[in-house]
Amino acid sequence: MISTTDFKKGLKIEYKGEPYEIIDFQHVKMQQRAPIVRTKIKNLKTGRVLEENFPAGEKFEKPQLEEKQMQFLYSQGDSYVFMDMETYDQISIQKDRIGDAIYYIKEEMLVDVLYYKGEPLLIQPPMFVELRVAETDPAFRGDTASGGTKPAKLETGLVVKVPFHIQTGDLLKIDTRTGEYIEKVKE
Repeated sequence: MISTTDFKKGLKIEYKGEPYEIIDFQHVKMQQRAPIVRTKIKNLKTGRVLEENFPAGEKFEKPQLEEKQMQFLYSQGDSYVFMDMETYDQISIQKDRIGDAIYYIKEEMLVDVLYYKGEPLLIQPPMFVELRVAETDPAFRGDTASGGTKPAKLETGLVVKVPFHIQTGDLLKIDTRTGEYIEKVKE
């Protein structure tokens, strides 16, 4: 059992029969009333964010979550095919279930797939990925003096802000948590 005193960002709880992740919380002591915990929670199935107030000390079940490492094989229409690295079983996950992780995965990449009661729930790509620049404006002499940025479209369709010296074909390190450019990878 998980109590409201155990809350921390990223903790997963079961609430109303659904798996939720705690996005933010705040313990509030009100005058002449029992303390509460103001919480923002995200439904892991639907992605919907709720704001809930729980009485301090309320207990929650731990959701039946299982994490498996899988390899992304290929996409076919609106579904993406992954292979379990232990059993070699293949599963197909719809594009809308993958969410923003779609911009960070390439064929043959290893990802973590989170299962809830045997059903694939969400894809967690590695913290950093290396993606190639598919399209960006050319750099002009004198651009770098201001230290500005320009948009670059990567091979997966993700658009990130990059320094002016980045060119089409460059390999970049991207942070999947924020979607930001980290550095140019030396090849």
